Amino acid sequence: MPIEVTLFKGSKDGTIRKEVVKRDTNLKHDDVLIRVTHSGVCFTDVHYRTTDMGLGHEGTGVVEATGPEAKVLKKGDRVGWGYEHDCCGHCRQCLTGWETLCPERKFYGLADFDQGSFGSHAVWREAFLFKIPDSMSNEDAGPLMCGGSTVFNALHVAQVRPTARVGIVGVGGLGHLAIQFAANMGCQVVVFSGTDNKKDEAMKLGATEFHATKGIKELKLEKPIDNLLVTTSSQPDWQMYLNVMAPGGVISPLSIDSNDFQIPYMPLLVQGLRVQGGVVSARQVHRDMLEFAAVHNIKPIKMTFPMTLEGVKESLKTLEEGKMRYRGVLVAGK
Repeated sequence: MPIEVTLFKGSKDGTIRKEVVKRDTNLKHDDVLIRVTHSGVCFTDVHYRTTDMGLGHEGTGVVEATGPEAKVLKKGDRVGWGYEHDCCGHCRQCLTGWETLCPERKFYGLADFDQGSFGSHAVWREAFLFKIPDSMSNEDAGPLMCGGSTVFNALHVAQVRPTARVGIVGVGGLGHLAIQFAANMGCQVVVFSGTDNKKDEAMKLGATEFHATKGIKELKLEKPIDNLLVTTSSQPDWQMYLNVMAPGGVISPLSIDSNDFQIPYMPLLVQGLRVQGGVVSARQVHRDMLEFAAVHNIKPIKMTFPMTLEGVKESLKTLEEGKMRYRGVLVAGK
């Protein structure tokens, strides 16, 4: 029997629209119907507001029904989902746990335009849903579905060790989560931010050092950096950071930037540095991230907004104006 579903969608001129549609609840295969309770608000949602599609990809909610091939989830379970919705399941990448690199992957903004996490309900494959740990609220879990997944994956793929000195550029939606993950892994966390405004907060989150970079052309550190996560909204002065990288260090650029990646060539060669690209976590790494966050009580610092048309508009405006501290969360029924 069809149900009415509310969606908040983007449009060509960037106007956010509320749309009520009928969704079939005759679930097939391992499909799962979820009543959305919360959604994180990510800057990727700002990028796609000019596309005619359901917005939102950091969803959490409660299972209302499952398809005939669903084997793990049941009605009433709390679940979340993130950036990837599906993959082919048979290519080399899928069979080796790298389904986020599958050539047939289905990502937010590239597939499934008829739904998102900004809305009342969603239907996703059980295979791409994640049970939320008992000790974690849906509200806190939302931003971890993409923001947490992205930074945890960067640490995982770079094979960061507990003895590493991890540099984090930027204390924002990604950076404040990266600080917590790296600190709880036992790493020395060196934070770089434009000014001292966020120093106290960064230190409370687990940073061991803090350096303000505005107007600085050369960084002076007592010890070099083994791993560098760049979480700012644009690319930094690469030369400044290459000068403080340890030989064999790994740079993980997480900024979304349409410009070409231009980095000094010789320091990369003679220092044996590695630049590691990446997106969100593959599913098992995502599960590990949620479990790790639950054990270590890692939570986003967040601002909440109602899951209404005005709430969606306000959250995106706050994000675009750089006033979000540090992840926005839409709350159904608020």
